[in-house]
Parts: sequence; structure tokens; C-alpha cells
Amino acid sequence: MIALNCTKLKEIRENHDLTQRELSELLLIGKSTYARWETEEQIIPLSRLNDFCNFFHVSMDYAIGLSQTNKETLEISNLDIKAIGRNLKKIRKEHHLTQEKLATLLNTTHSTISAYENGKTLILTVFALEICKNYNYSLDWLCNKEKK
Repeated sequence: MIALNCTKLKEIRENHDLTQRELSELLLIGKSTYARWETEEQIIPLSRLNDFCNFFHVSMDYAIGLSQTNKETLEISNLDIKAIGRNLKKIRKEHHLTQEKLATLLNTTHSTISAYENGKTLILTVFALEICKNYNYSLDWLCNKEKK
């Protein structure tokens, strides 16, 4: 499994002269929760990554280290899990993968992939990142945040 590069979260926060406490208050989360994301003890949920990126006006790809340059993206208050599911299915089909094969690659179940693709559940950040890195896609594209 591919790890997130959360050192970028810290760098972005520090470049804006915010403490972990100040940012956690702005994002309406506990300081210890945010601290665990920066230290990579926990993986930031995709919806919270979206909040972080909206707040700092950075792309998801930049915030998690998929890209070294920031690009302008849409600021979406709530991720559209149905659109993410459609994009996930598109990636899977383009690479001739069954749901079972993708599930095996991600070490999860076929029913989990089905729930993601049908927009019943938001994909886990680590799975989204794994797919984007392995198949050369933008996380911003997967999450429908790219500007047209």
C-alpha cells in the first residue's frame, strides 16, 4: 500500500503561520486528530482533505504530494460521492479490471468496490491514492475538483 505524504500538510499550514490548534479550530476538528494526520499516525479522510484544500486554496494532488506544483481547482464544499464512484468505475474499466481484481489489488472486498462505484460510500483516501498513483490519475480529477 502506498503511504500519504502528509509532510506537505504541515508545510502548507506553517507557510500560513498557523499552529495545529488554530487550524484544527478553523476546520472544526480536535487538535489531536489533526496532529495525527500530520504525523501520519492516521490518514486524513478524503472529505477532510477536501476541507483542508479548500481552506488553503491548494489542489489535493499538491497537498498529498502527488504533484510538486499547485494547480487551481474547484472549491467544492461537499464531495460528490456518486461522481467519484463514476470516475472510479471509469478508471477500472479503462484498465480492464473487474471489481474483484481491483478489490484484490487494494486488499479489500468486491462489495466495498461496488459501494464506492455506486456512490453508497466515499472511497478511503489510501485507496484513492493507490489507484491514482498506480494508474496515473489526478486525485483532483477523481474527486471532480478539476476545473474544466
